[in-house]
Amino acid sequence: MIPSALRDQLIALPETRELDVFAALLERRGARVLRAPLVAILDAPDPQPVLHWLRDFAAGGFHELVLLTGEGLRRLLTCVDRHDAALRAPFLAALAQTRKITRGPKPARALREVGLSPDLEAFEPTTAGVISTLTPLELRDHVVGVQLYGTEANLPLQNFLRGVGAEVRPVAPYIYADKSADAAVQELLAQLAAGAVAAIAFTSSSQVERLFAVAGTERVLAALAATQVAAVGPVVAATLQKRGVRVSAMPESSWFMKPLAAELARLLGGTTANPGAPE
Repeated sequence: MIPSALRDQLIALPETRELDVFAALLERRGARVLRAPLVAILDAPDPQPVLHWLRDFAAGGFHELVLLTGEGLRRLLTCVDRHDAALRAPFLAALAQTRKITRGPKPARALREVGLSPDLEAFEPTTAGVISTLTPLELRDHVVGVQLYGTEANLPLQNFLRGVGAEVRPVAPYIYADKSADAAVQELLAQLAAGAVAAIAFTSSSQVERLFAVAGTERVLAALAATQVAAVGPVVAATLQKRGVRVSAMPESSWFMKPLAAELARLLGGTTANPGAPE
């Protein structure tokens, strides 16, 4: 049975990797989907530094590995498969022996895809949460790998690790690249501003930054004020709030596509907002 809350509602999805999965979830509930991919994720343009890190890791000697994103682990494996397939087995063997710390549910899920699981999960899916989780550990003289997201160096995390005496070995296995043309972003904003879209659901901070980079603060805020704004989790919600955007819906504790679809149904059905969602 199709819930009436989403029937014929037009929902904008600025998503790339999981666009089809999320769109299907909403369409099965009767929604119409406006596909507006804002960010593409690409392999690192030069695979050699990534391969050097992978070979170093596979040789052993790492005590911990901090996985900040699920995409990062998948891209590391993609790099292996494309450039040095024989490295896959020793890399996974070393990964099994290394203490693994994950920032949130997505890197934990990526580990499960290769038959592993986190040894420690961050108290909250933020850099501060990772640091809090690492703080009680004895890390002096440990070699700690840090899988970065995009080209963001995450200096707070690296500086913390160096400050407690660890040797930090970061790796950046992917980059963010603009995918949609500026004209398509402008068209999305025009539809939002005209009130044609019931809600827009953000699933990464990069999507938010892309909107503001293309059109500027005043126009983006005006467009988003004319629709309901949903966020997949607290990191994305915080990015929106810092930009002055009101977030109307966010899953309370399970930050995945299915709970986000449920929150959209509740939001558009006019029921009480999720008490866990920031305002």
